[in-house]
Amino acid sequence: EDSDVTRLDSSCQRMHAAMNMTAAAAPATRAAHARSTAFMGKTMPACCATVKARRPVRGGSLKVFAGRDYYEVLGVSRAADGKEMKRAYRTLARKFHPDVNKEPGAEDKFKEISNAYEVLSDDQKKAVYDQYGEAGLKGGMGGMGGMGGMGGDPFSNPFDLFESFFGGGMGGGMGGRQSQRNRPTQGDDERFDLQIEFLEAVFGCEKELDCMRLEECGECTGSGVKAGTSPKTCGTCGGQGQVVATVRTPLGNFQQVTACNACGGSGQSFTPCSACGGDGRVRRSKRISLRVPAGVDSGSRLRVRGEGNAGRKGGPPGDLYVFVGVKDDPDLKRFESINVSSTVSIPYTKAILGTTQKVRTVDGTVDLKIPAGVQPGATLLMAKRGVPKLGQPNVRGDQYVTVKVTIPKNVSGKEKDLVEELEGMSN
Repeated sequence: EDSDVTRLDSSCQRMHAAMNMTAAAAPATRAAHARSTAFMGKTMPACCATVKARRPVRGGSLKVFAGRDYYEVLGVSRAADGKEMKRAYRTLARKFHPDVNKEPGAEDKFKEISNAYEVLSDDQKKAVYDQYGEAGLKGGMGGMGGMGGMGGDPFSNPFDLFESFFGGGMGGGMGGRQSQRNRPTQGDDERFDLQIEFLEAVFGCEKELDCMRLEECGECTGSGVKAGTSPKTCGTCGGQGQVVATVRTPLGNFQQVTACNACGGSGQSFTPCSACGGDGRVRRSKRISLRVPAGVDSGSRLRVRGEGNAGRKGGPPGDLYVFVGVKDDPDLKRFESINVSSTVSIPYTKAILGTTQKVRTVDGTVDLKIPAGVQPGATLLMAKRGVPKLGQPNVRGDQYVTVKVTIPKNVSGKEKDLVEELEGMSN
């Protein structure tokens, strides 16, 4: 038992009272003193007051859980001055801000950094933290009542702290975005499905598109506020756009942040424009001219910048994406993006003697020379008669013509004699 207490005492010294507050509500905690605690007849430092102690078992060991060390979070030493802490916070906050860093866990890291700096930059909070750890900040040290007796979460909004440094230039995030709905935001992209003919896809074409999209409301000029009126600060959330609810649990107080129902998260109350219903945008149809480049194929996507939905509060519009579908051609089949295949039928006599046959291509009808003795199913190449390469119109594919030899089912007597004579000659 003595060895267990010794190990516990040593652990507390190293962690410098940075204890996990999930054990703050344990019965053993409520009986703890601010400066020292008696355990099994031994005197322990005050940082152990938040330890959830269980009856020791012979042969076992006590486990102590602690939160992250705030100095370690900021990457500074305990002797660091205010300037060094401020410099560390600025660097880390920019790196892990969720509007910049999209990696999983970046937002949690950003909050942790903000909490650490908020404590260490405040002389009073820092003194409490250095002596009692995180438990002292949250009111877990035997009746201290937390900072100023507030109880609950001692930390302010991390995004408010960030905006006090950088002026909100990165948009804030979660709780710090009380005014995001009032800031200009880019409009959403729109999609348009376009069907074109085979030859239009080969050589390109001009198309007129009738698109439905959101455009800025002319009545309120995009503000969403009825003309002649002005928005006011929401009385429910005080302009924050969010409300905080505190829930008491056996593990402590938890705060839940939700959007304000009264103002919809905008932080303002106003009389909505009758034309757009307060959105600042209305849906209208617009005719857009589109140049379809040569070489597109089914599944090609064309982007028309700035022709998507209008942005909110004067934000830039989104883009229009045109998805191309190409109709099939009865004679020409496209493969490998730039090549074309077709079939030509000739009688067996022409296959024996050779001939010149007219063949349809993407450029029109062209004469194809078929050599004598061509075999059924043979493929003849017509170079540079294929489709221009998308983005490189001077590069074209080829056309491959498959020769189909037709054999008559019924022949006249003279034809039969001639064939038999030809067969005798070949033997």
